[in-house]
Amino acid sequence: MKEILNRVLNHEELSREEMCDILVGITQNEIPNEQVTALLTALQMRGVTVDELLGFRDGILATGVPALLDAERYIDVVGTGGDRKNTFNISTTSCFVIAGAGYKVAKHGNYAATSVSGASNVIQHHGIRFTDDLNRLNRSLHEAGIVYLHAQLFARAMKFVGPIRKALQFPTIFNLLGPIVNPSQPKCQLLGVATLDQMRLYNQVYQRLGIDYGIVNSIDGYDEISLTSDFKVTVGISPQSDDTGSATPAFGYERIFRPADLGFDIAKPEELVGGATEDEAAAIFDAVLENRALPAQKNIVLANAAFGIQVLERGTKSIEECIGIARESIDSGRALAAFRKFAEINS
Repeated sequence: MKEILNRVLNHEELSREEMCDILVGITQNEIPNEQVTALLTALQMRGVTVDELLGFRDGILATGVPALLDAERYIDVVGTGGDRKNTFNISTTSCFVIAGAGYKVAKHGNYAATSVSGASNVIQHHGIRFTDDLNRLNRSLHEAGIVYLHAQLFARAMKFVGPIRKALQFPTIFNLLGPIVNPSQPKCQLLGVATLDQMRLYNQVYQRLGIDYGIVNSIDGYDEISLTSDFKVTVGISPQSDDTGSATPAFGYERIFRPADLGFDIAKPEELVGGATEDEAAAIFDAVLENRALPAQKNIVLANAAFGIQVLERGTKSIEECIGIARESIDSGRALAAFRKFAEINS
């Protein structure tokens, strides 16, 4: 560790393998807290590389509990968090809309860090019990179309650095890991980021992982499509081999959209706020799925769900078609039915 710390202080980059070994060492109490603190601080000051981020990801997955889901293609919709906008549970609500549309979702989440209600808060608020039981997880995925993976049950490494992260009180590499340590390792992901720098970082990460992805960022700083401003979307779909062994062309684009491009009005920031309590955040979640939310709240969920559907469809459907699919999921009551079935299985 002395050699590694000296290298990082000299602005040298660490390899993916070295970072994985460090993470495993942390979980085995082989590295003193003072050295872990020094490493996290130095990495944050210098900037984290793709290999370094992937190395810690490898370590977390290697030391954690895997979630071996019995499905080939499903998506996770998640945000990096940290935009300090205190929005309602947009990603989580979007997941149930996607599930209601007939797709499969493995939502990975945790309690809120900088907002009133995180994914785990709103799920637990409805009486759902978190589990790592594979039989129940797979039943939920196949019968409700969605499974929820509470991070603390799976990423065991996080408890070893919890006190250090709390004491530091500034973001570290661990704040970047949440979106890429889903224990089921989905082949599709829609990620919301708060900055364009994060978009560039995760774009490289997903390309290295070889998964199909969409990354979204609202220009005014939301880590999701907020419809309060223009927003940028980057989509990357890996080539797919058919039965003859030839690969279909990959699909991808990078584009700035205006809300009007998708047929939506500009939303007001106050229409996105999740409220001051978990009760208020849960009420908005319910209102969207029950199709009685404010138009802006429904539209924001439709927009985020639609880009997730486009990733699942490998870009074979236009974003307008995907919005229509998401809208039908809410209007028909299937999104609400997916949530009710999920709650029945997991309560």
